[in-house]
Amino acid sequence: MSAKTTVTSTLLASALAGILASAANAAPLTKEEAGAALAAHKEKCYGVALKGQNDCAAGPGTTCQGTSTMDFQGNAWKFVRGGTCTSIEVPGGGHGSLTPIKS
Repeated sequence: MSAKTTVTSTLLASALAGILASAANAAPLTKEEAGAALAAHKEKCYGVALKGQNDCAAGPGTTCQGTSTMDFQGNAWKFVRGGTCTSIEVPGGGHGSLTPIKS
């Protein structure tokens, strides 16, 4: 196999692995995952997730987990330690919310 073929094959395999990992992360939380988070005294906090790092609820047309399209999206939530959501400060002077934030 030539060096060019080896590099091309390696890049292709890497790209495929990235796509598969993204697809796995975009799946909705299972009942077990959500139940475990709530049992660990975590709460849903809207408006604090970075782009693509939300746990769920990223608006119409999204599959859920990992689908927020911008940092601190008001309709996307992330699990945080219970009782801390509204004290989380985000850039621009905002705070986390226990309910979706209208943009």
